[in-house]
Amino acid sequence: MATDQKEAEGSSVKIKKAKHRYFKNVFEKHDSNNSGYIELKELQSMIRDNDEISKRLAEKILQLSDNDKDGRINYEEFVDMVHNEKFKDVFGHYLKATSKFVSSSASYMRFILPRQHRQRVSADGESVDEEDGLYEDQYDCCPPPIAMFLISVIEFACFLIDELNQANSTQTGTGLTAKIFIYSPYKRIECWRYLTYMFVHIGYLHLIVNLGVQLLLGVPLEMVHKWWRVLLVYFAGVAAGSLATSITDPTSHLAGASGGVYAMMTAHIATIIMNWNEMTFPGVILMMFLLITVADVGTSVYNRYWLKVHNHIGYAAHFAGAITGLLVGIWLLKNFVPTKKETYLWWFALVTYTILMGTMVVMNIAWTDHFVTL
Repeated sequence: MATDQKEAEGSSVKIKKAKHRYFKNVFEKHDSNNSGYIELKELQSMIRDNDEISKRLAEKILQLSDNDKDGRINYEEFVDMVHNEKFKDVFGHYLKATSKFVSSSASYMRFILPRQHRQRVSADGESVDEEDGLYEDQYDCCPPPIAMFLISVIEFACFLIDELNQANSTQTGTGLTAKIFIYSPYKRIECWRYLTYMFVHIGYLHLIVNLGVQLLLGVPLEMVHKWWRVLLVYFAGVAAGSLATSITDPTSHLAGASGGVYAMMTAHIATIIMNWNEMTFPGVILMMFLLITVADVGTSVYNRYWLKVHNHIGYAAHFAGAITGLLVGIWLLKNFVPTKKETYLWWFALVTYTILMGTMVVMNIAWTDHFVTL
């Protein structure tokens, strides 16, 4: 009997924690200026209609819900507001969504990787038992993660244009779009090529592998960190790949999105490092990504510099993209509960990336004797 009571109490605590996570996520989502409060404009946006009626309604709700009369709603007032029977027609959908959120805690990922408990010392010195998994709670399909999908569509369209315009041109990089976009050491003055070479792929296998991997890695990152952060990491990897290739292999042409793909791969490692305590079994996930990355980069370096295999693969672009994804991921992707050590790491990654990227840019501009000319 006592055991059943303990189990019921434990289940009740888990439900309360799940509800708290849900309402906290909703509160932070609508706190657009990260002030820690819901203000009048933010409250109006929750009502979803931007007209005079909704403004008056928002003003009335704010007046009734603002217990401390400071003209804004804190988290505790927000929870009371949503549960208030008077506003059921306005905020009832949040209460309905709560039950779905609680039931989703038994999702596939958590079935495979059950939550772990850890002890944390609170600000008042008390020991608090917390449940890992804050990072997994951030997965969201609104807005839909379509950035990597659109990039992939553009890359596929360029490949298709070249193949339809001239048969087998995609095998040699001589197609219509390739002539405009591919990185050529003889056309370094056309600076857009340092980025646009990612739209050109040599052969079907090259295209399929890159598109498949970047979608597999990029979409989960978008669901947590939003599309613009993921695109910045991707483009940073692409740019670093071409800059590094022009320095290490100044006579090589460059095509493909491998720099961005490798950046996506190591960006996952970066977000694991920065959100270690907020993830479920972060060590297992980190080891998986490290093994894949090290094995691929190590094989590439071994083939190129020990076996002297010349297979036209841009190893420098792969390596530079991987380093860039790690550094940029650390200081650009979200860190949900920053610590002092992670703050130091954030600054180290930012400074290191700035120095490395700045050095490569200066070398590409100033080291004219190193590069080929027409």
